Amino acid sequence: MRANDVGLVRGLDLFSEMDEANFDALIQAAFLQRFPPQVQLITEGDPADFLHVMVDGSVELFATGSGRETAIEIVQPVATFILAAVVLDAPYLMSARTVEESQVLMIPAESVRSIFARDQIFARAVVRELGWRYRGVVKSLKNHKLRNAVERLANCLLRLEREQGRTGVVELQIDKRTLAALLGMTPENLSRAFATLKPYGVDVNGREIRLADLESLDRLAKPNPLIDDPAI
Repeated sequence: MRANDVGLVRGLDLFSEMDEANFDALIQAAFLQRFPPQVQLITEGDPADFLHVMVDGSVELFATGSGRETAIEIVQPVATFILAAVVLDAPYLMSARTVEESQVLMIPAESVRSIFARDQIFARAVVRELGWRYRGVVKSLKNHKLRNAVERLANCLLRLEREQGRTGVVELQIDKRTLAALLGMTPENLSRAFATLKPYGVDVNGREIRLADLESLDRLAKPNPLIDDPAI
């Protein structure tokens, strides 16, 4: 594993303050792999054998049931995913597959649990990480239950516009079917929501979306920091 990749992992809040020897033990037990697009890394229901750390690329977390499939989250570097299953030694509740060519660090779950039991700083970091994940789930539930489809899409576009540099242009990194699933709607409902937003300055050209009237879109969306601000 390259030194700069080790540094990226060490810089994560989960690992940044833990004992050096314990961090080294985790890294020595881990292995870094590069995967092509559309490779399934995790299958829901399987035991949690590894803690996964996204180093490069992106991964889709998804779930299936009753013949249907839905996207849950897109994980981008540098981040861990499905930590709770590893800590609890429980089955994965989601599956994961690469969206693009990706590099993933895989740390054996048994090593994570062993160091969790003896490194108090690492244990506190795990609790903080799980706390932020829980708050993220609550925000997602509020987003889906308190907003209609058009409002969810409008707030999503405003967030992406901020994250991508406030240029008034959003470049989707995922296909519209996946976007629809993340927003809790069908592709047909997503198309109708985009059409509804056209009078608010939203112009769609493939994966490029121009937001010509941010003020009008903001008035429609009514952003709420208790749903939309990832820092609180």
